[in-house]
Amino acid sequence: MTAPIPRDIPDLPAVPGVPALLPSPVPATAVVAPVRRPLAATYRLLVALTATAAVTIDVLLGSPARVLSYFTIQSAVLLALVSVASARRAWTARRPLPAALTGATLLYVLLTGLVYHLLLAETTAPFSMTNAAAPTGWAKIANVVLHTALPIAATLDWLFLTAPGRLRLRQAATWLLYPLAYLAFSFTRGELLLPGTPARYLYPFLDVDLHGYKTVLGNALLLGLSFYALAVLLVALDHVRPNPIRHRVHHRAKTGFRLQPPVG
Repeated sequence: MTAPIPRDIPDLPAVPGVPALLPSPVPATAVVAPVRRPLAATYRLLVALTATAAVTIDVLLGSPARVLSYFTIQSAVLLALVSVASARRAWTARRPLPAALTGATLLYVLLTGLVYHLLLAETTAPFSMTNAAAPTGWAKIANVVLHTALPIAATLDWLFLTAPGRLRLRQAATWLLYPLAYLAFSFTRGELLLPGTPARYLYPFLDVDLHGYKTVLGNALLLGLSFYALAVLLVALDHVRPNPIRHRVHHRAKTGFRLQPPVG
């Protein structure tokens, strides 16, 4: 027999207001199963192999120290390394490389192609290099790959195999640090080589012997402003272009959460 509940139990004091739970955003990687992208991995691996082959051809046909000093070659080597790393991440369903790195690589490869076609290969341009002997054979193939095929391949990767909206405007200025360092490298290299040395300055617009430091620095300033404008344009386009890799979420798709059966 149970005792009756007394009627004189005082009311319990009110529980102080429980603070609202703070929002705790969950990263997409915790709720969406990682997806392998073999097509992207294969494409990027082919780009890396193509860039490596073109660089190897130029190194074998010329002086390795001089060839590796070109901005074109250095940007191709960077593209090959970044493409291999991106291919591995796409194949193993890991997070993509930082956008600051991939965006910088795209910018440098595009600069290579644009400077070549607008300034160096154009017969009417003030810094045209068409007066030099035109490359033939394997050298011509490598030249086309480095200045035309690789910029197009990197752009296609960005447009069709990379999620949009990852580039930031604050990154545009930092991307110019490498061209600035290359300018200092070009001046230092030219000063260390004896006057009259072939290809003492690798690019006509940076040739201090022909134009002097004042003109070369002016050229570098104009090119730097153009490079920054291109970087800003890439960032702007990255935020308005469609998403080429959007995946449909199925109701039965596995997530990062797993419900456990009740205990007891």
